[in-house]
Amino acid sequence: MNLFSGLFRSRDKPKNLLSSGLSFLFGSTTSGKAVNEYTAMQTTAVYSCVRILAEAVAGLPLHVYRYKADGGKERIAQHPLYYLLHDEPNPEMTSFVFRETLMSHLLLWGNAYAQVIRNGRGQVVGLYPLLPSKMEVSRSKAGELIYTYYRNEDESGMKPRGGYITLRKEEVLHIPGLGFDGLIGYSPIAMAKNAIGMALATEEYGATFFANGANPGGVLEHPSVIKDIQRVKDSWNSAYQGSSNANRVAVLEEGMKFQAIGIPPEQAQFLETRKFQLNEIARIFRVPPHMVGDLEKSSFSNIEQQSLEFVKYTLDPWVVRWEQALQQSLILPSEKPLVIVKFNLDGLLRGDYQSRMQGYSTGIQNGFLSVNDVRSLEDMNLLSDEEGGNLHFVNGNMVKLADVGAAYIRNTETEENT
Repeated sequence: MNLFSGLFRSRDKPKNLLSSGLSFLFGSTTSGKAVNEYTAMQTTAVYSCVRILAEAVAGLPLHVYRYKADGGKERIAQHPLYYLLHDEPNPEMTSFVFRETLMSHLLLWGNAYAQVIRNGRGQVVGLYPLLPSKMEVSRSKAGELIYTYYRNEDESGMKPRGGYITLRKEEVLHIPGLGFDGLIGYSPIAMAKNAIGMALATEEYGATFFANGANPGGVLEHPSVIKDIQRVKDSWNSAYQGSSNANRVAVLEEGMKFQAIGIPPEQAQFLETRKFQLNEIARIFRVPPHMVGDLEKSSFSNIEQQSLEFVKYTLDPWVVRWEQALQQSLILPSEKPLVIVKFNLDGLLRGDYQSRMQGYSTGIQNGFLSVNDVRSLEDMNLLSDEEGGNLHFVNGNMVKLADVGAAYIRNTETEENT
């Protein structure tokens, strides 16, 4: 015990720092745009990726199970955690909103925190989200993890209002993302701030371009000297600047000529840049491009496969991260060998109706599925035992090869004796 305590004390407190010692969460990008968790959400690609993943995790069925003696597992709706995770973690939130909020924190900050409220028996009776930007993780002198949270005045209903509060490890549900030390995740937004900054810059350029008339800039040429340059400039801008004034017929006085000097956005590859940044951001969150509106490389023949890959390679790792964090933080130590928390991904992995029916037919004919198994998967009412709902059948035409040979020998001997 002393050995481990010494090791913990010798370690630095959990933090996200580069080797230079300067936090990578701050600083400008090469595009000149300030990128943080809030400004990044102004980019449609980031907003779409975060929304897709947060809603996917929030919408999955979440149940509490107990291992059975025969090796299977059964759902235990009477468990105190079941109602909290499946329906209502606190009086102010539904399970969907709670999980959606924590998942968006996890995707933007790389960490998700929730305060765990327990009763006198140690059972969880409430879960409340905490903002990652106001949380600091450190170690006590004994080497244990402690969480320091800054509480605003409007978050505190008692005196003193506001200030810092310290929470023990068992009082916090912490879901970390990919990180340096395995204790705190680092922000995907911070790690990819240059790509997101470029997306913000190109979007701002496009908005400014259309605001200035959706036409390249240029100069007005006059055959002689203009007496009031500002008056001519203001008159031109008031009549032709802005996207609402695009394609209006220009009337030039005193022999003036308009000479365009700008570069069309197609020549500057403006649209191509915006499309590339969309794919860059989709790559950060590992979301298929067709799910954020880019259907260039998608077709009816491969879009279903891409959706299945999204579940397998993108969603499933997040689900495992959630399940293990819930198991570690919320299940009592005495229950951990028998009680588990599991998401159900079967609904997302289901194929089309014809493929499902063919699979069910194969399962029933080969005896590893009953009629009630299939009806349960299709969310249909179960049949009673009298109706044969729980019976398993095997196709009678199928026999072992050895039995076929034995039957042939018996038939041959019978024919010879007669």
